[in-house]
Amino acid sequence: MAWKLDCKPFPPAVLAYGEEEQTRGSNRCNLELWKRSWYNSSKDLNLLKRKTQKLMSWKSFQNVICMLAGLLVLGTTTAASMANDDAAAKPPAQLVRRAVQNEMNANNGPGVHFMFTDRKKTAHLSQTRLIVETREATAGITVAQDDHRLTPQELEAEEARLENYIRNPEELNKKRKQEKEDAERTERILRALPDAFLYEADGIERGSDAIGRAGDELVKLKFRPDPSYVPPTRVEQVLTGMSGHLLIDAKQDRVAEIDGTLQKEVGFGWGILGHLDRGGRFLVQQADVSDHHWEVTRMELTFTGKIFFFKKLNIRSSDLFSDFHEVSSDLTFAQGVELLQKKIAQEQSGVEKSENTSREAQLPKKDNDQAREAGGTEGISRR
Repeated sequence: MAWKLDCKPFPPAVLAYGEEEQTRGSNRCNLELWKRSWYNSSKDLNLLKRKTQKLMSWKSFQNVICMLAGLLVLGTTTAASMANDDAAAKPPAQLVRRAVQNEMNANNGPGVHFMFTDRKKTAHLSQTRLIVETREATAGITVAQDDHRLTPQELEAEEARLENYIRNPEELNKKRKQEKEDAERTERILRALPDAFLYEADGIERGSDAIGRAGDELVKLKFRPDPSYVPPTRVEQVLTGMSGHLLIDAKQDRVAEIDGTLQKEVGFGWGILGHLDRGGRFLVQQADVSDHHWEVTRMELTFTGKIFFFKKLNIRSSDLFSDFHEVSSDLTFAQGVELLQKKIAQEQSGVEKSENTSREAQLPKKDNDQAREAGGTEGISRR
């Protein structure tokens, strides 16, 4: 069932009345779906009843069991169909508003902290970073670049950069402030979603480990700009020219994916401050990574434009976040850096052990035995 609603802003009283009427309409729709489902099921049940009577007269236990299995399949199919229809029948604006509110609650709550891996690609290079969330700020260290592990000198420079934050509280405060400002801009975009777009249902998809929750139904909603929306700040201005789709996990009321593309050039400050070109795109996916705790798993940004007429803007980046492991939510930044260092040491030890095993496997048996004997003799002389 496709819904097409106008998400223009209304006064609170009118909005409350509209939502009440939408709910009533949804209930009437669900009642009609139930009636049709019950009528079709009744016809099937009557047919099954007549067949069962014949089977009982045959006294075939095996056939009776098969018929009961058929009844169970019928009931399961009917219930699943009604559940699908119920999720699809919810007004898109209501789904978006509830999901956005839930996202806001999750972002502002105490939350759970994780250590994870970020594989980032840009137009010029690729990096693999280990990241840990702490109560003070996020600590991250690069461990590979262009698919090659950092040299000991490069890794030492990365550790010195993190140590600088620990030794200089002012630098750490600047980092914390920057992360807070980034989070506030993201929250502004999120808060604007229910009002900035007009939504239309576009089917159901299935969640996975990387998008939503594995096995959950994701309601797909197409969106386009609401011409009556007036962005309150420059941050929300980008939404006025964007179309795309959302995937919402209706069971958990979470946004599993947002994919938007600029359908026109969007200017800032009457074009004086700059503009973004048509065709710019952003994609954000998130998933349930640990017992109803959702984290971003993928982010892609592709934008071109200009700033102050002369400075070109060219953003092309892709981030894949994986290997989430829960850590203490009370970690200090210094403790987070220690965790990163331990993780790197463990990985290096594992890589070296694997390389030695692989090297020994490639040697002929005689040379392999001599290598072991030489190693043993060397060990004795050192002792």
